[in-house]
Amino acid sequence: MQNGYPTLGLLIDGAWKKESGSGEAVLNPATEREIAWLPHATETDLEAAIDSAERGFRVWRATSAADRANILRQAARLMADRREAIAITITLEQGKPLGEARLEVDRVVETFDWYAAEATRAQGRIYPIRGAGIRPRTIPEPVGIVLALTPWNFPAFMPARKLAPALAAGCSVILKAAEETPGSAVAIVRALEDAGLPRGVVNLVFGVPAVVSSTILASPKVRKVSFTGSVPVGAEIARLASANLQKCTLELGGHSPVIVFDDVDLVEVAKQTAAFKFRNAGQVCIAPNRFYLHERIYDRFVEEMCGLARKVKLGDGTDTATTMGPMANARRIGAMEKVMQQSREAGAEILHGGERAANRGYFWQPTVVTGLKDDDTPMQEEIFGPIAPLAKFSDTDEVIARANGTRYGLAAYVFSNATATASRVVEQLEAGTVCVNVLAPAFADVPMGGKKESGYGYEGGREGLDEFFSVKTVNTQTV
Repeated sequence: MQNGYPTLGLLIDGAWKKESGSGEAVLNPATEREIAWLPHATETDLEAAIDSAERGFRVWRATSAADRANILRQAARLMADRREAIAITITLEQGKPLGEARLEVDRVVETFDWYAAEATRAQGRIYPIRGAGIRPRTIPEPVGIVLALTPWNFPAFMPARKLAPALAAGCSVILKAAEETPGSAVAIVRALEDAGLPRGVVNLVFGVPAVVSSTILASPKVRKVSFTGSVPVGAEIARLASANLQKCTLELGGHSPVIVFDDVDLVEVAKQTAAFKFRNAGQVCIAPNRFYLHERIYDRFVEEMCGLARKVKLGDGTDTATTMGPMANARRIGAMEKVMQQSREAGAEILHGGERAANRGYFWQPTVVTGLKDDDTPMQEEIFGPIAPLAKFSDTDEVIARANGTRYGLAAYVFSNATATASRVVEQLEAGTVCVNVLAPAFADVPMGGKKESGYGYEGGREGLDEFFSVKTVNTQTV
């Protein structure tokens, strides 16, 4: 490890490959300086990873659930012991403050711990005897080789959300983590190695994303793909997987509405929503994105939100005074500039922020915008950054329709102390997750999935484990 950052490489069939004919620089988003060089996998490397995963699957599916659980549990313990080192890696490559990075490592540990226990609970069913003495039963079986494709916004937690349940189910995994944030994935895979994971059960590759995914999914040996990312890329992954009818779990974009009624403590709600909005510089798929505020509290809430935005301390994530780090890469700065251009062209008022915050580093000011209409692009497309559009409403049915008026359906938030009002809104919101009077992260034991173009399938909970099983039905003659 150099300067607190791990040595990078590809893991193929139990061997680390640290050099390649091609690759790319890994940058610290707070400084734009190179912190490491990442090798890319060749086509030969990818084919070797598939063959290794095939051999690893035969070994791992024959390993008892109890032994699989012990390895996952030991990996969790190692990651807990290495918490500070992994957190520093996350901050150096992704930018988020160290406090947020430490919490991310905690969630990784929780995820591996929970699925370690769940590995021993995979059960089939026995059905009543049918005519002619036939006894049906079902057996859950690991689906096979899994391709896991993970993004850069949570570079440790997202790989954990795919690796832990897939390994608990008995699958082998080819992990293609984000090239901008490879060190976190390397740290997790090393912990699994050190915990005794057999060779070939996990292979780690990096490269040009479209080349890696198309090459690996072209193999009929691969039976499952789990992807977290944007809607357009998710649609392309689904298209590629359709050629070999590979199962898909797709956790795609979100544009979460926040509905705030006039019967709440608006100061407290503003604090909660602002903290969640600006967490990870807004680069969270379930971040509150579109704020709908009852007209009776609108002006006061806007004032409160602007005041909270002014208190955000931008800076390098390694600085303890920092409360919001940089965007993860230069593309996100370009995306924020586009959102602001669209907002200005729509006649919106920029009440705070709205610009890049420094000449070096990918820093963007926490931004508060008002005056956008529902059909303006920033109210229709995922922002994925620290820009908060605020709008007012007067009627409950009207605001539900507006909240549902996008192609996304990942998460939504409702704040009301009236039980009937909250229940009515929850029933009608088109979102996979709805939070009432709270903003909650993704929990290890609770399923999360999307509706509409936010994807399908689940991560987290028993449902997340079931994504990596196929069910075999056995009919036995008993009489």
